[in-house]
Amino acid sequence: MPRSPDTAIIDRHRWTIFPNKIREWRRRSGFPKLLALSQRISGIPYIRLSKIERGEVFARADELAAIARALGVKPQQLLIDIDDPGFDIARWASDFQDPAAFDVTEDTFAVLLAAALRARRDADARLSIAAIETEYGIPPVILSRLENAYKTLDRWNDATLAALCRIFGVRDVKSLRGEIADAHANGTLTPYLAQVANPALRIAKTRAKVSALRADLASPGATASSQTTKAPPPLRVPEASRHASETPTSPAVMAAIQASDMAMIRLVPVFGTPLHDGLIARSATGGTVEAPRIAGPNAFGLRVCRPSLGAALPGRATVIVDPDRFPSAGGIAVVREEGGLRLLSVTFDRDGRMMGHSLNPDREMAIDSLDPSDVATVIGAVFE
Repeated sequence: MPRSPDTAIIDRHRWTIFPNKIREWRRRSGFPKLLALSQRISGIPYIRLSKIERGEVFARADELAAIARALGVKPQQLLIDIDDPGFDIARWASDFQDPAAFDVTEDTFAVLLAAALRARRDADARLSIAAIETEYGIPPVILSRLENAYKTLDRWNDATLAALCRIFGVRDVKSLRGEIADAHANGTLTPYLAQVANPALRIAKTRAKVSALRADLASPGATASSQTTKAPPPLRVPEASRHASETPTSPAVMAAIQASDMAMIRLVPVFGTPLHDGLIARSATGGTVEAPRIAGPNAFGLRVCRPSLGAALPGRATVIVDPDRFPSAGGIAVVREEGGLRLLSVTFDRDGRMMGHSLNPDREMAIDSLDPSDVATVIGAVFE
C-alpha cells in the first residue's frame, strides 16, 4: 500500500557519527569558545576542529592526542562509549542542535530528496558527478550534501533549487515536492532510504571507528606521528634549496614562450605519491608533463593519486600547479598541510569567505585563513 511521505524512517541524528567529550572538557579546561582552543592546536584547522567537536567527522588518533594535550587530559578521556546505558544521543546532540528548531516534515523531505536524487542518478548513467557539475552547476561537495540530506530544502539557495528542478524535470519547487512524494509513495525510494538515514548503520560505524581509535591510541608511538612528521617542502621552493628537477623556468625562456605566436612545449617535473587521509607527498616521480602557456616559472605537475574530489578528477590524473597564483571560486586549490599536500574544490560561503572542500575524505577549510605561501592553484590537468 502506498505510504505517505511523513511516515518515512529517518535518522534525526544522522550527522552525529562521533559523539565525544571534547566540548565538556574544553569548558572544564577554561576554553569557553572553541576558537581559543583552536589557537592552541596548530595542526587542526578551526573548521575541522569544530566538526570533530560536533561529532560530524571522526578524529584521527593523532588529532585526538593533539586536542587532549591542549586540554591537559588523556586522549581516552575524550571518547564516549555509545553502548553505555547512561548515554543518550538526543541529550548529547541537544548541545549542538536546537530541538525546538527541528522540523520533522522538512527533515523527512530532506531525506526523501536525498534518496530520490540517488535513485535518479542510478536510473540515468548520464547524471555523473562531472555532468551534474558541468550541466547543472552543482559542485561535487554540494551534491554530496544533497545526497546525504545535510540541509532541509529551505536552506538551499535559489541556484541549487533551480538545478534540482532541472534534474528532476519539473518546473518549480512545489512540483519537485510532489514528484518526490509520489516516488516515495510508489516505493521507488525504499532501497535508497537506508543509505541516507539508517540509525543501525550509523551506530555500527561509530562503534567500529571508536574501537579502532582506542586501538590506535593504545599503540606505542601512534599518537606522536603528528609531532614527528616532517612537513612537505613549501609549494614554492626557495632557490637555495632546489633540486635539479625543481629548477624554475628561466625568465628568458618564459619571455620567449609568452612572446611567441607559435605553440611552444614546456615540460615541468611531476611529483606525487599517495599518503593517508587523502594527502599527497611531494616526492619526485621522475616524470614530466606539459605545462599550459599561462603557467608561471615555478609550476609543477602533481599526481592526484586518488579521486579525493570525486570522479571528475580521477586518481590517475596529473594536475599542473602554479604556486605563484592564488585560487578563485570554482577552481581547484592545492594547500600545504603538515603531513603533505591536499587538493580542494574552491567555493565561497554565504559570508564571502573562500572555502576549500574535498569529498574523500570529507574536508572543509577556510582558505582565507591559510598562509598564502601554503596555497597554490591548479591551472590545468592531464587525464590518462
